[in-house]
Amino acid sequence: MSAADAGAPPPPAQTPARPAAPPSASLPAWRRALGSSPAYMFVVLLVLVAVFSLLAPETFPTAANGRNVLTDVAVLLVMAVGTTYVLVAGGFDLSQGSVLVFSGVAAAKTMEALGGQGAGTVLVGVAVGLAAGTAWGLANGLVITRLGVPALITTLGSTGAALGAAQLLSDGTDVRTVPDALISVAVQRPLTLSWLVWVAALVALVGGLVLATTRYGRHTQLIGSNAESARRAGIAVDRHTASLYVLNGALAGLAGLMSLTRFATTTISGHTTDGLQVITGVVLGGTSLFGGVGTVLGTVIGMFIPGVLNNGFVVLNVQAFWQQVAVGVVLVVAVYVDQLKRRRRNAA
Repeated sequence: MSAADAGAPPPPAQTPARPAAPPSASLPAWRRALGSSPAYMFVVLLVLVAVFSLLAPETFPTAANGRNVLTDVAVLLVMAVGTTYVLVAGGFDLSQGSVLVFSGVAAAKTMEALGGQGAGTVLVGVAVGLAAGTAWGLANGLVITRLGVPALITTLGSTGAALGAAQLLSDGTDVRTVPDALISVAVQRPLTLSWLVWVAALVALVGGLVLATTRYGRHTQLIGSNAESARRAGIAVDRHTASLYVLNGALAGLAGLMSLTRFATTTISGHTTDGLQVITGVVLGGTSLFGGVGTVLGTVIGMFIPGVLNNGFVVLNVQAFWQQVAVGVVLVVAVYVDQLKRRRRNAA
């Protein structure tokens, strides 16, 4: 080593090169928002509203029909919030419709047994309905996390079991002895909207804030992105996953009470496609079936697409069978688009 080299300062330490940020990360927040799935689905929703308004200008774009759409979507939206959490965590649940029916029947039979018409009877029925939905959610969560049965098989079994249990409780017939205090809730219209709409809005608001801003929401997203990484980070994955199914069951129970309030009967056979519509709306809103991605805001937008489709077909006097075909096709397209986006993210 020469004298010149000995007196020279040591070369600066080289730091490892940082990986280049994905192109979308350099875009402003508003540009990323406009390019998101909820934004695209909002445009689709506006197109649907415009088409049905042109086809039925005297009946579809009215305030009364708008209130009908909001009320129709309200019950499904409550279930969709819970389903969003389950799907974001990489889970799956097909049993919401049957749990809704069982919870409504359990509440109605309890109120019938009490025989009262006042608020006290209703409060007991509400507690029983919520407990029934929560119990089914807990059963799903424990079977999935403790016994290791796949979520698809577990909730498929719960779909039949909950519906069968509801029919056993009611002897296969709808319960129509609903207290007057509960029926009166359905006819009230604070700020021109049903209480059911306000309940759904509150559930969506709280659910969206929890998922987006709290540790519970971040843990849910991390589990859906990589469950093993979540375990290594110290998250109790099984316990958290079970709690998501409990939440989903409780919200299905609440939806059952809302349906009972609206129709003043249990409508046992009227919820066969609820699970399909809920999953369709959640996936349309940008929640990935593979976990890790999803927002409640997107779910709200997505839930209105099948809601507007169904309402528009009714207004146009289209056969109910075509409504089911349309919702099924929309679900397949939504899943296909989700797969394309997933492949694009993995290739980036």
